[in-house]
Amino acid sequence: MTRRAVVTGIGVVSAGAVGVKAFWSLLTEGRTATRPITLFDAEGFRSRIAGECDFDPEANGLTTEEALTMDRAAQFAVVSAREALADAGLDPGHTDPARRAVSIGSAVGCTMSLEREYVKVSGSGDAWLVDHRQAHPELHSYLVPSSIARDVAWQIGAEGPVTLVSNGCTSGLDSVRHAARLIEEGTADVALAGASDAPVSPITVACFDTIKATSANNEDAAHASRPFDLHRDGFVLGEGAAVLLLEEREAARRRGARVYAEIAGYGSRANAYHMTGLKPDGREMAEAIRVALARARLEPTDVDYVNAHGSGTRQNDRHETMAFKRSLGDHARRVPVSSIKSMIGHSLGAIGSIELAACALAIHHDVVPPTANLHHPDPECDLDYVPLTARELPVDAVLSVGSGFGGFQSALVLTAPETAR
Repeated sequence: MTRRAVVTGIGVVSAGAVGVKAFWSLLTEGRTATRPITLFDAEGFRSRIAGECDFDPEANGLTTEEALTMDRAAQFAVVSAREALADAGLDPGHTDPARRAVSIGSAVGCTMSLEREYVKVSGSGDAWLVDHRQAHPELHSYLVPSSIARDVAWQIGAEGPVTLVSNGCTSGLDSVRHAARLIEEGTADVALAGASDAPVSPITVACFDTIKATSANNEDAAHASRPFDLHRDGFVLGEGAAVLLLEEREAARRRGARVYAEIAGYGSRANAYHMTGLKPDGREMAEAIRVALARARLEPTDVDYVNAHGSGTRQNDRHETMAFKRSLGDHARRVPVSSIKSMIGHSLGAIGSIELAACALAIHHDVVPPTANLHHPDPECDLDYVPLTARELPVDAVLSVGSGFGGFQSALVLTAPETAR
């Protein structure tokens, strides 16, 4: 029997929405959730806007102790994991603990807590010899990003493979790919897979300010994230998490689970070229797409919707447009393509999983989310980028792609549960 991984539960924490229902409403209504930064005093920074989550740990089910000890990224991940479990209606106790897996992605780990604690132990940076007595007892957990995966693993008592994937902005795609492979090869029957990042902190904002990758459109934060628009000026930083509950397909069917989508294929490549630069021909992304479609046994014409990386930088948008043309051929001009980063910002490693959640929901509801703020299309980005308004249409196969600093390129294909291939 061929083992396949399917999505039976979804949990999301995103800018402007906590929970799947609120998240899907935000996307389909084309609302934007980017705003001036409130998590710290951003005065003096080049980019002072972000897609922040209105998140109260205790209101979302965390205990006082969890709220005090977990980093914000870990809190997002745990709340999303719990929602995914509840959504799937799965009692983990009915499965073998050794066959429960966790695969969580994160680009910057526990950055917020690590930075906060350094400020404390160094006297706001004045002391080279830090005072460890001022540190939080969980400082060691903040240093090690795998603590996020550990916290999620404890939610289901996972004693199988537990992994933290950190591939920059493709982490959220790559973590789901890894979990799907564990199920396909027979190592696990159930997996919590996704990603979380909470990077809206001074050090992260300063990193992107330095290379001028983020938007400086501080006076119009709600419309600053403009993928594929001629007047875009960079991406808008975001935060959030999404976790998918993956199960082996036949086991999910036997228990009568609702299946959102099947993980049909995936591929990844790197360009071995430049830390932040992209080759204009989009060859590496195109190759990742080709591999993903081949693994899914789909032709380019079978793709009903493309979830673009769509960061809102000129270099990425044009590179991605070329990659679609190269990999999908003439179909690239017919298939709808959109970027939800236009509404919730770019949450670095988390965004790939958040976008996969959106893709699974697009299949489930037969609705394609729009690219918000796309009023003046870049002539070099001449595909159907679904401007401003969501579109109802049959969605049986979705391609989602990601691109990350260092030349990482990933692609993953989701299909409707009964799609014949």
